Amino acid sequence: MFVTHHAMFEQPYNELWVAQDIPAERIRALGFFAPCSSTACTALTTIPEDTGVPNAEQMLRNLVDGHEATARAVLKIAEAAHDAPSADLMTERLQVHEKMAWMLRSLLAR
Repeated sequence: MFVTHHAMFEQPYNELWVAQDIPAERIRALGFFAPCSSTACTALTTIPEDTGVPNAEQMLRNLVDGHEATARAVLKIAEAAHDAPSADLMTERLQVHEKMAWMLRSLLAR
């Protein structure tokens, strides 16, 4: 069972790790420095930090919420700025995040 769940989290983690370069490159193309420190990223996030140690079910719910919220928020900003390339990028990312959220929700349904 551990192997199955470990594998379920390893693939999305690796995908997200590699994918972070794509929005960073877009930010640079717009003439800004991409946040690269954990402090800078934490300051920009809309996802609340856990103050304690959540149980496994709450961790999954937090991941689902994060996947569903982040790309949607950035997509709205890009659309409001009439920045079609950024909106397109976020639409692609949203598809990935929605799939990850769906897979995580399937674990919660058990």
